[in-house]
Amino acid sequence: RGSDGVVLLTSRVSVEMVQKAAVLGAAIVVAVSAPTALAIRVAQACRMTLIGIARHQDFEIFTHPYRIHEERLCRIAALD
Repeated sequence: RGSDGVVLLTSRVSVEMVQKAAVLGAAIVVAVSAPTALAIRVAQACRMTLIGIARHQDFEIFTHPYRIHEERLCRIAALD
């Protein structure tokens, strides 16, 4: 819990998933699939970094990319 938390999803990022991550206080949500348009808007409003289409070393950052830097990418890649 808290602003350093990361939620990893193996499903499509729906608005409900973003809302649940926001309740947990997660700053970053990473998913293997693409987020819905509404999920992107809600993540933006919640100041949450939303990363989708995360496969192997590739991913797309949809909102608030300032949280993603090399050290954090190494930790995320280690989970792959």
